[in-house]
Amino acid sequence: MTNDAKARLMRQATLLSVAVAVVMVGLKLAAWILTGSVALLSTLIDSTLDGLSSLVNFLAIRHALEPADHDHRFGHAKAEPLAGLAQSAFIGGSALFLIGEAAQRLFEPDQIGNAEFGMVVMVIAIIVTLALVMFQKFVIARTGSLAISADHLHYMGDLMMNGAVIVSLLLSSQLGFKLADPLFAIGIALYLIWGAWKIGLRSYDLLMDKEMPDDQRRRIEAICLAQPGIRGVHDLRTRSAGLAEFIQVHVTMDPAITLLQAHHISDRVEVALREAFPAADVIIHQDPDGVPEATEAVG
Repeated sequence: MTNDAKARLMRQATLLSVAVAVVMVGLKLAAWILTGSVALLSTLIDSTLDGLSSLVNFLAIRHALEPADHDHRFGHAKAEPLAGLAQSAFIGGSALFLIGEAAQRLFEPDQIGNAEFGMVVMVIAIIVTLALVMFQKFVIARTGSLAISADHLHYMGDLMMNGAVIVSLLLSSQLGFKLADPLFAIGIALYLIWGAWKIGLRSYDLLMDKEMPDDQRRRIEAICLAQPGIRGVHDLRTRSAGLAEFIQVHVTMDPAITLLQAHHISDRVEVALREAFPAADVIIHQDPDGVPEATEAVG
C-alpha cells in the first residue's frame, strides 16, 4: 500500500471516530440524565474524551502527513506522538475525576432510575462502537499509525465499558445491588488509567527516538552483510516517526576499491533495505576496512 493510500485511510478513520463520538455523547448524555448512573457517567466522560481525542488526532494526523519542508526536513510525523501525550493526559485526568465521583457514591448509594432506557442506549453504543473498532483494526494493520492505535484502544475500552454498564444497571435495578454502579465505575476508571499509561509510554518512546525492536535491527544487519562487498556493519541507528522509519548504518568495505565501486555497493545495500522496509529513509556511511574512522583518528 502506498503512503498516499495509508494517509487516506488514516484520515477516514479519524473522521469516523469523531462522528461516532458525537453520536455517543448525545445518546449517553440523555441516558445519564434519565438514569443518574455513575457508571453511565463514566462512559459519557470517556466518550466525550474520545471525541476530543479523535479531533486532536484528526488535526495531528493532518499535520503529520504534510510533506517535509524547508524548516522541517524530516517531516512533521512527531505530531502524532504529541497528540498521544495529550490523549493520555485527558484520559488520566478524567479517570481521577471519575474515581472521586464513584467514591462519593459508595458512601451515598442511590437507586438507578429508567434503567431500561440506559440499557437500550448501551446496546446501541456497543453496535456502533464495534463497527468502528473493526474499521480501525483494518487501518492499523495497513498503516501502523500510533494515533489510530490510541483511538482503537479507547474504543475497545468503550466496548468493555458499555457491557459493564449494562451489567451494572441490571444489578442495580433488578437485584437492588446499589454498590454495583460505583464499583463498576471505579473499575472502568482504573482501566482508563492503564490505557493512558500505555499511550503515554508509546508516545514518549517515539518522541525520544527509541530504537526499532532488536529483531528488526538484526534483520537490518543481516541484509547489509548479505550484500557482496560488505565486510562489516557498525553504528546502526534507527528510529520511527509516523509512517516513516529512519535507518542510519556504517558499513566497511575493501579499502582498495574505488569510490565508484563503493558507491555501487552502497546502492545495492540501500535497495535491499528499502525492499525490506519500504517506508524507511536510509543513510549509509562507507568505511574502509581496517582504517580507523575520522572521529577515532582525531581522538
